[in-house]
Amino acid sequence: MTQQTIDLQSGSASETVSLKRARAGNPEETATASLPGEVKYVPAGSGADYWGPGTVMTFLITGKDTGGAFFMAEMSVPPGGGPPPHIHHREDESFYLLEGTLTVQVGGKTLTASAGAAAFLPRGIVHSFKNTGDANARALLVITPAGLEHYFAEVFDPVTDRTAAPPLPSKEFLARALAASPRYGLELLPPA
Repeated sequence: MTQQTIDLQSGSASETVSLKRARAGNPEETATASLPGEVKYVPAGSGADYWGPGTVMTFLITGKDTGGAFFMAEMSVPPGGGPPPHIHHREDESFYLLEGTLTVQVGGKTLTASAGAAAFLPRGIVHSFKNTGDANARALLVITPAGLEHYFAEVFDPVTDRTAAPPLPSKEFLARALAASPRYGLELLPPA
């Protein structure tokens, strides 16, 4: 019978927690688990932050952590912020609004989401969102399967000051986005 214990080890901002398993015949010998048996712990305020178009995205759990199953991030969207219309051809997108208000344009419909609302946006559907409130909106974002985080890391700018508002997209940002999008099955559309 295998016994599992979880060792929480301090040190880095984002930690992979080892699962130790006693091997049959020698309960003193242990092995570090590999995916999908590893636990990922991300302390509050410690994920990698990126500036996207009108958003700050904080990486929480990546495909590397989930064996490619999903990517999870927190989005912070200031008033007036949000991405232009786009289509994910490979991934489904779900979000849970933690605080604030977002107006979501999806498949020709307009949804007004407030704290506690959740939405599932299947792949292949045109969507965008905008913070139409007067305070920052925060949402938990889950993308399945994982992989789109590589696009965000390639195109978005690393956050250098967490207290600053996201900058307006530069010409360089737009060029990176247009060049990278086809490789990730992402179709960018003109603003509505």
